[in-house]
Amino acid sequence: MYTLKRPLSHSFRFNNSNFTSLRSSTKTYQANETIRSQNPIFSAKFPDPTMPFFIANSPSVSRINTHFPNSLIQPRLTSTTQTFPQIRNFCNKQSNPNAELSASNDISAVIPPIRSSQPIDAGSSMRKPISLWPGMYHSPVTNALWEARSSMFEKSAGDKQYSQSELVAKTPSRSRTCIDYKFSSDYILKEQYRNPWDEIRMGKLLEDLDALAGTISYKHCRNDDGATRPILLVTASVDRMVLKKPIHVDFDLKISGAVTWVGRSSMEIQLEVTQSTQDSPNPSDSIAFVANFTFVARDSQTGKSAPVNQILPETEREKLLWKEAEERNKMRKQKRAERKKDANNSDEDRLYSLLAEGRVFCDMPALADRDSILIRDTCHENSLICQPQQRNIHGRIFGGFLMRKAFELAFSNAYAFAGAAPCFLEVDHIDFFKPVDVGNFLRLKSSVLYTEVENRAKPLINVEVVAHVTRPELRSSEVSNKFYFTFTVRPEAMKEGLRIRNVVPATEEEARRVLEHMDAESSQ
Repeated sequence: MYTLKRPLSHSFRFNNSNFTSLRSSTKTYQANETIRSQNPIFSAKFPDPTMPFFIANSPSVSRINTHFPNSLIQPRLTSTTQTFPQIRNFCNKQSNPNAELSASNDISAVIPPIRSSQPIDAGSSMRKPISLWPGMYHSPVTNALWEARSSMFEKSAGDKQYSQSELVAKTPSRSRTCIDYKFSSDYILKEQYRNPWDEIRMGKLLEDLDALAGTISYKHCRNDDGATRPILLVTASVDRMVLKKPIHVDFDLKISGAVTWVGRSSMEIQLEVTQSTQDSPNPSDSIAFVANFTFVARDSQTGKSAPVNQILPETEREKLLWKEAEERNKMRKQKRAERKKDANNSDEDRLYSLLAEGRVFCDMPALADRDSILIRDTCHENSLICQPQQRNIHGRIFGGFLMRKAFELAFSNAYAFAGAAPCFLEVDHIDFFKPVDVGNFLRLKSSVLYTEVENRAKPLINVEVVAHVTRPELRSSEVSNKFYFTFTVRPEAMKEGLRIRNVVPATEEEARRVLEHMDAESSQ
């Protein structure tokens, strides 16, 4: 990177007028008009008045340049002053040196000497009230979405009271939002989403999906004047998210979504991740990932369920999505009732069958199946203190952060279990039981719940991650979230003679967890 030198004998002037505020603008944006935030992590383009596009841009030194008056001219770079960052090669894939060169020129600049020793205000780019601005550790996409979403909160911060009679029905197009990831041209953005195998970091993508789903839910609930009623919208669950094809980090990516179904106080948002590559130029073949998020609304004062705007599907596809979501909602209620009814009358035969091999491991380990392993021997755990930088706009820990941490722990668990780098296939489901607050002691416990090895060429590894909020001073621990992921192993690893072992429970509690997950999978 370029060396920045700042002699103490030079003065420094800060010009706050260089920033332009998206939320302070009151004009109506026309078609094909582009607006840019003062924080150059995104730009919003309005191809039509109802569907903005958020384009993720990488943070760079140019953000620092906006702190200087326009009259300061940067000196021209010369070959003697250029030094490029050393990049770690994560794999054998050869990168394009010209792309690296152009990216380095794009993200770095020589800053002119500063005329004073006055320190730069680290929060100078944050103009939002601290109560409305979440933690700043997040990705460029979550920052961009929350900056756009915070304007709704600022408008609703007045004394105006909204009643249930003010609810209106909206079409899905009113909440539709898209995000573009310019991986092919933005080198720094690509580096933030690249894993050690030059593939997409699925944990960060899940984090962005949760942030986008939250923004869409708020867009659906806000009024025509742009304000949102004083409600809290929280993630209740995530249905199966299936990876339809591999996602590459070298090609541009787009996420789009809208509200597809609404109940009295809950709504479902469907998100699609699309990526066109050289192998799939057809738009119909570009869908790589589909996710369904369920959000519930709570009154900010009482904490009780709050009604939300209803939905009016217009197109045939919107009507089909509404029907599918309605069926999923009925199925969830039916399964919940069946589990409550059969809690004390479970299938004893299935439990006995699952526990039979586990008892052999415990009582006669020398006679146990060598191709099997106990669930408790596959466990991994991660503990952390929830920091304020990880909070959302409500002051609680961001659900997307929990999803990312759970995915990364599950991936590591599958890696250690299989003996080879696993391939992510799907998120089976995610349940949010209790909110996680700043300062909580969070323990993430992961285990391989069961495996499916009938297809030796593509074995399946089902990993469970349970999040516990632990309070040592109260000697209590409560389950806040449950995550279920499915992985497989690369075909080339299986050709080398790799074998995936069967996983068996040793206790009745473990057997019940396995049955519960199997039943949930069969119902989807």
